[in-house]
Amino acid sequence: MSLFWRIFGLNAMVLGIATALLLWAPVTVSVPVLLTEAVVLVGGLAVMLVANAALLRWGLAPLGRLAGLMRTVDLLRPGQRLPLPGADGGSGSGSGSGGGTGTGRGRGSTSGGGEMTELIRTFNAMLDRLEHERATSSARVLLAQEAERRRMAQELHDEVGQSMTAVLLVLGRAASAADEPLREELQQAREVTRDSLDEVRRLVRRLRPGVLDDLGLLSALSSLTQDFATHSGLSIVRRFDKDLPDLEREIELVLYRVAQESLTNVVRHADARRIEVSLLRDGETVVLEVADDGRGIAAVHEGAGIRGMRERALLAGAALHVTSTPGAGTRIRLATPLAREP
Repeated sequence: MSLFWRIFGLNAMVLGIATALLLWAPVTVSVPVLLTEAVVLVGGLAVMLVANAALLRWGLAPLGRLAGLMRTVDLLRPGQRLPLPGADGGSGSGSGSGGGTGTGRGRGSTSGGGEMTELIRTFNAMLDRLEHERATSSARVLLAQEAERRRMAQELHDEVGQSMTAVLLVLGRAASAADEPLREELQQAREVTRDSLDEVRRLVRRLRPGVLDDLGLLSALSSLTQDFATHSGLSIVRRFDKDLPDLEREIELVLYRVAQESLTNVVRHADARRIEVSLLRDGETVVLEVADDGRGIAAVHEGAGIRGMRERALLAGAALHVTSTPGAGTRIRLATPLAREP
């Protein structure tokens, strides 16, 4: 029975009882109203108001939950759903932790119908479509971004890198043939050029980690952490599972980029001295964790960096969790399945 007919039926029943009492019961209203008559009238009104309030509160409660979810739903945290009214016990809403499939979609598990059930079912179906479209569009954007990074890295390596290498050779020959103090100045210019070339090569590695394609994920993460430790002066501890199975190329790239962004955030914002990076297998998932001992924050503010990590987690069907405690650092955990669902 729909909400309209439930409310209409209750009101009709209460009004019918009141009419029957007036017609067939020895109930009258005097002028002025007697105390007993006032008690009967007030009691009937109270019963009707309480019954209507209870029905409306019960019938409209799903609307409040629906409005609350509409205010807080985040497409980067898939799985947030509303249970259908009258659904069985397995229809609770999803945790919304990001990347998992939601429960509580309530398809074919209801014991009643009506506009409220249909509204919630339609809203859950709309979230399904939006999450699918968001994941698809994010995948296109991220893959295009990686292709652009690959192109830029190739151009930096082929054009800028070779040009600077030629400049180094010219400066070396000029310094060998020059007299003092010009030789010393040429040597200084050569050192500056060499440092610039090293920086270009480091940028190339960050744009497109060739070691990831050539040697695999563990070697790429080892090189990444070593590079950050060298340039930041932080102590980085690695805990890598040596028996990881072969992962899809996209999943390896997601794990690498999340680790890269996490380390960048620590260096820029955490004021930390020590970082622990772990990559371990946990059943049918691979878990990447980056934890620091920095200042932490009371409430995690999800800026562009964390939002970008959530976008990448969607690409791999993974779940991303960010926890932070003031004075105790921040922990980023990415759990990705060994194989993506289609």
